[in-house]
Amino acid sequence: MTSRRDFIKKTTAGTAAVTLGGLVLPEMAHAHILGANDTINCAVIGVRSRAKAHAMAIHQDPNAKVLYNCDVDDVIIEQHNAWCQKNIGYLPKVEKDFRKILEDNDVDAVFIATPEHWHAPMAIMALQAGKHVYVEKPCSHNPHENDLLVAAQNKYGKKVQMGNQQRSSRTTAMAVNDIRNGIIGEVYKGEAYYSNNRGSIGNGNKIEVPKTLDWELWQGPAPREDYRDNIHPYNWHWFRNWGTGEIHNNGTHEIDICRWALGVDLPETVTSFGGKYTYDDDWEFIDNQQVTYTFPGNKFITWTGHSRGMMKPERPGRGVTIYGSKGSIELSREYYKLYDLGGNPVKFEFEKGQQSGTTNTIGMGDLDVDHVGNFFNAIRKDESLNSDINDASISTMLCHLGNMAQDAGHTLNVDTETGKVLNSEKAMQSWKREYEKGWEPKL
Repeated sequence: MTSRRDFIKKTTAGTAAVTLGGLVLPEMAHAHILGANDTINCAVIGVRSRAKAHAMAIHQDPNAKVLYNCDVDDVIIEQHNAWCQKNIGYLPKVEKDFRKILEDNDVDAVFIATPEHWHAPMAIMALQAGKHVYVEKPCSHNPHENDLLVAAQNKYGKKVQMGNQQRSSRTTAMAVNDIRNGIIGEVYKGEAYYSNNRGSIGNGNKIEVPKTLDWELWQGPAPREDYRDNIHPYNWHWFRNWGTGEIHNNGTHEIDICRWALGVDLPETVTSFGGKYTYDDDWEFIDNQQVTYTFPGNKFITWTGHSRGMMKPERPGRGVTIYGSKGSIELSREYYKLYDLGGNPVKFEFEKGQQSGTTNTIGMGDLDVDHVGNFFNAIRKDESLNSDINDASISTMLCHLGNMAQDAGHTLNVDTETGKVLNSEKAMQSWKREYEKGWEPKL
């Protein structure tokens, strides 16, 4: 079985162009070479919610500018333009087809906040066009795309940061450093959790596509489906053709922090329990899930996801607890709290500024500014990315494996080099999706 490293090496060796949706890009477009004080021109693609956090973070850098707003929905574009005028003080150019943006050599970096089925294909095309990429989590819709995106970054050499912004948290980085120095002894468990009380999405009705929406381009690489009234603009998260469920939608953040704190990569085994318990609607994923990942060195991570129905009231809506032989650490986007084995508080550190929680889909906070700032420093000064795609893709892979284990209905044995499942043909059927003809991403 080819290892992940060998795969990346082989797929970066050639010089083939990317062909996707009828667009053929040259081997490498002429990129704008940036000096330390040059303006970084950005395009923000998919501008309904998370894009506002991106735009605000870009705006905080005096030498960065949103050159383009891009979305396939005219109504969303109009609303976002008004938001930009009010909050960043100017109106970027507007483009409905992101492929035209990639042809503009003045664009240095692309921020991707589209539905998830577009994340990896769009990021690969942007890399091919010579752009740096900030891609929202999850970085892929399936494991095959995960590997393709990592290979593309290695081939084209541009910066790719995933939007798991807690990697830029001062207090979380402090906690990880303290863990490495033995503050809670030998760490063995990471507990990740998220809870919300999402309502029913109903049973959709087939209706005429709104004249303001380019449904063809919205679907892009996904197999074609009729437009229904409960998909756009948000509920696509809960349909397998476009979304990846709660473990990716929110679990990526907390599972990633657990993996960072424990110092682990791909797991040896993955087990998932759960079901869809709350509403009889079109939601295609489970809405309550418990996943356990085991790693070399007798370490493990658990993910508890409550999409519909809050966890016990005294517990925060999301967070991480790391357990060690001498104590435990509780982490969130707001703080780092250290406890001894008796549960007595030892040390509290709080993050500066306002952070995002579970109350809206924008998720805007000061960590976005820090994470985007790190991305810009990597572009300008070649500083290390806090969530380089080569590492971030591993956390995304854990989430894929959680869904695959749930679908398989039994514990998965995993190749820790490639992430491939060794004992389930059913699970491996999810390794790669079906693509609409002409839209499959390739290197």
